[in-house]
Amino acid sequence: MKEPILLHSCCAPCSSAILEWLLQNDYAPHVYYFNPNIFPEEEYLVRKNECIRYCEKLAVPFTDGDWDHAGWRNAVKGHECDPERGERCRLCFGVRMRATAAMAAKLGIRRFTTTLAGSRWKRLDQIREAALEAAALHPGTTYWDQNWRKGGLQERRGEILREENFYNQLWCGCEFSMGHLRERDPSDLPAHMKPYLEALGLTGKG
Repeated sequence: MKEPILLHSCCAPCSSAILEWLLQNDYAPHVYYFNPNIFPEEEYLVRKNECIRYCEKLAVPFTDGDWDHAGWRNAVKGHECDPERGERCRLCFGVRMRATAAMAAKLGIRRFTTTLAGSRWKRLDQIREAALEAAALHPGTTYWDQNWRKGGLQERRGEILREENFYNQLWCGCEFSMGHLRERDPSDLPAHMKPYLEALGLTGKG
C-alpha cells in the first residue's frame, strides 16, 4: 500500500518534479495549496490554477486553502521591510506550515512536506523549524524533512516547466518581495500584475 504524503505546494513549477518523484517511488501524494502570502489575488489564482491543472493531469488529489492575505499581513506585521530570507520569511513559513499540519491531521495523513524545501532562494533551516513546530501542535503528524533541491530534481523541474509551459512567476509571492522587479524590462512582466506594480512604483525599466 502506498504511503500518503501531504505536499504543501507553493506553485506548479516547484511541485512538478517532486510530485513526479513521489509517484515514481510508490507514494500517494495529496497536494495542499495554502499560500496567503501571494499578492494580489489575481496572481494567487494564476498560480493556483496552474497547480490544479498539473494535479488533474497526474490524477493527484488537490485541496485548496483559503486566501486570507489580511490574516497573513497581520502575522508578519512589523517585518514588512525585512530582507528576503529574514524574519518575515520565517513568520510566513510558520503560517503556512501550521495550516499544512492542521490539514494533514484533518485528512488523516501522517507525514507532510513542502515544496518550499526545493527552492534555492529559501533557508532550509527556517522551513524545518517552522514545520517541526507545526507538527508538534498536531500529534500524529510528522514533518518529512527532505531537501528537494537534490537528486536531480532542480534540473527536472526546469524540464517539466518547459514541457508543460507553466506560468513561471518572477518573485516569491508577497508584495514585499517585488522590489527586484524594477530592474526588469516592463515587457517581461505579466499583464495582470502591471497595475499593481505601477501602484507600488515597480514598473520596471522605462
